[in-house]
Amino acid sequence: MKSLQQYSIPYTGLKLGVHQFEFEVDDTFFREFEYSLVKSGKLKVDLELEKQETMMILHFRISGEMMLGCDVCLGNYPYQVEIDERQIAKFTGNVDLEEDTEEIIVLTKNENEINVASLIYEYINLAVPYINRCDDEGNTEWCDQEMIKKLRELSGGSGEESEDVDPRWEALKNIKK
Repeated sequence: MKSLQQYSIPYTGLKLGVHQFEFEVDDTFFREFEYSLVKSGKLKVDLELEKQETMMILHFRISGEMMLGCDVCLGNYPYQVEIDERQIAKFTGNVDLEEDTEEIIVLTKNENEINVASLIYEYINLAVPYINRCDDEGNTEWCDQEMIKKLRELSGGSGEESEDVDPRWEALKNIKK
């Protein structure tokens, strides 16, 4: 977890107003999270922190490329990502008075820095599509041609309809007429 220390921002010494921070996210970052959907990538994080009297507004702009595994051919392929997210961090005087929510992070008076690594990780993983597929299945340099060939063989040949149709289905087709 030492490599995630670079994502800590000491906010106690910051003046009120807008502050800019930049972070690089690479394979080392993803290795820190054991069950990450993303195993490798090269992303840039532009963080705009607006410090106010009672809160901070964190605006994340994450862009770059991450490698995902295709659900069809199982090969890795690059996936471009552009993420724009906002998070609010609220200052509170009492330690046990309030708890974090999805929209607001609560910072107590005992804390003096905020680590944004978990937020960056969460935003990147939320950008991963539900179904991962190569852009042009079977025709790209990233697609595993051997796997596509094997899948076609195992799925029953050329993909044409079988001529052996159960006669009961033919009888049902005649009912519509």
